[in-house]
Amino acid sequence: MDMGRESRWEKDAMTVEIGFALVTAAVLAALVFGVLLVPALLVGVNEPAGKALLTAGAVLAGLAAVWRVVRVLVRFDRARRQGR
Repeated sequence: MDMGRESRWEKDAMTVEIGFALVTAAVLAALVFGVLLVPALLVGVNEPAGKALLTAGAVLAGLAAVWRVVRVLVRFDRARRQGR
């Protein structure tokens, strides 16, 4: 086999890891948004505080999702380079 090329198994493992990263990122983002959605509903979504909570929830959910994807893929790459 050519030394610079990835095997089919490595490509499949990478695809599974990307899928795992995206699914867990979506779940984490939903949880983070949900945590800030409940107080926003209690305050009232039309109130300035409720809108601020929804905005903060959306921003934090997006950041949490990106953080999760990067963390999972960096960890996978590190393990792949070490031969695990």
